[in-house]
Amino acid sequence: MGHEMFDFDAEFGDVVFDYCRERLSLDPVPLDYGGLIEIPPEKMAGLIRPEGRSPEAVLDFFRTTLAPSVVSIDSPGFLAFIPNAPTKNSLLFDMVVACSGLNGTSWLESSGVVIAENQALTFLADVAGMPSGSGGAFVSGGSIGNLSALTVARDVGRVKRPEFNPREVRFAVSEDAHSSVGKALHVLDVESLVVATDDHRFTRAALEAALEADPQRDNVIGVVATAGTTNAGIVDDLEGLGGFARENDLWFHVDGAYGAAALFSFTHRDLFEGIRHADSFIVDPHKWLFAPLDCCALIYRNPTVARKVLAQQASYLDVLHEGTDEHYDWNPSDFAIHLSRRARGLPFWFSLVSNGTAAYETAVQCAIDLAQRTEELIDECDYLEMVRPSSLSIVLFRRKGWSPERYLQWSHELLASQVAFVTPTKWEGETVGRMAFLHPNSTEEMVRAIIESLRG
Repeated sequence: MGHEMFDFDAEFGDVVFDYCRERLSLDPVPLDYGGLIEIPPEKMAGLIRPEGRSPEAVLDFFRTTLAPSVVSIDSPGFLAFIPNAPTKNSLLFDMVVACSGLNGTSWLESSGVVIAENQALTFLADVAGMPSGSGGAFVSGGSIGNLSALTVARDVGRVKRPEFNPREVRFAVSEDAHSSVGKALHVLDVESLVVATDDHRFTRAALEAALEADPQRDNVIGVVATAGTTNAGIVDDLEGLGGFARENDLWFHVDGAYGAAALFSFTHRDLFEGIRHADSFIVDPHKWLFAPLDCCALIYRNPTVARKVLAQQASYLDVLHEGTDEHYDWNPSDFAIHLSRRARGLPFWFSLVSNGTAAYETAVQCAIDLAQRTEELIDECDYLEMVRPSSLSIVLFRRKGWSPERYLQWSHELLASQVAFVTPTKWEGETVGRMAFLHPNSTEEMVRAIIESLRG
């Protein structure tokens, strides 16, 4: 007689499947209200108790009380931060993954997972121009991807620069690098050479000038570039920086968490050709490649180097590295700072295979085209102006005469009206408006409604 918690309740299963079917069929997906709806503490009081509750009642509580206070990041109206727009196939297959008891940690446990995920990683590496044999693993997000890659880069650099105290080596980064890069270096106890940018773009010329002016230049072991900054969509001089890194035997890491998806763009893919120089790079399918959270592709030029640094060693793990299959040693756990992991790359793989690469190209291009059209519409308004030209799928704009408080009030009003979720940002110390397009079902009509809401 098994434990009752592990019995399948077919009737409740149907309730869950109906809920999922209803959620998946929403068109468009509503925003809901996020933190605008307050959940009184008394509503949560006593929910957890020894005897449990009816699962139907708990699901209904989620539907009616919790869900409305969560902004749906897969809504076409979600234009804040960096949205998430998973394909229906990826969401459906995420349900399959959840129900399948998969552990994506090792080849021994889940060779089928590894084969499929590696096919997706190889595809991304090929699109980026990386050499044959490049590979890595899917991790939870860009922060862990950057931390893992820079851990490898630090250790490799220390070996190359034995004349320096291990804590003295540095990475050259731009002042516009993502915050996760700075946090990763902090965790790694590594300093950075912060390079001033050319209009927020990290260039080879700026790097060379910074190194020339720095008396400790010889302790720089790597360069971190950004393929599409989160705040403005600016792509660094990947070709120049990557070429410099190759010429000077420096590790070259590219943070393309958001922007590298534009490798699929008909009009902008040439901006990313320099990724081919990378020793490591990341791109998040859960951002602009239409996979569910949480999914970041971390790819190394030489995965063997990464494995030597990151593979965890323990007596109970020895069996993972002692197989006879030619692929036995390809354990996703060996390529990042993680061990146990869900098969987070499979929904992306399934969507890519089932929808085809051509669909991905047109879907990515939709966001760039709408950003450019939004810039045109803003230029037609006497009460608005662009802060800078749109870049990739991000638009920074200014509502003339508004204070920071007014931007925030407008953002709340816009969400309350369910038109869109748009949040302000800071640009060179000034509060401005920002729209981040990603969902191919975001429309010009939606943009026009947002622009009209800025009139008051």
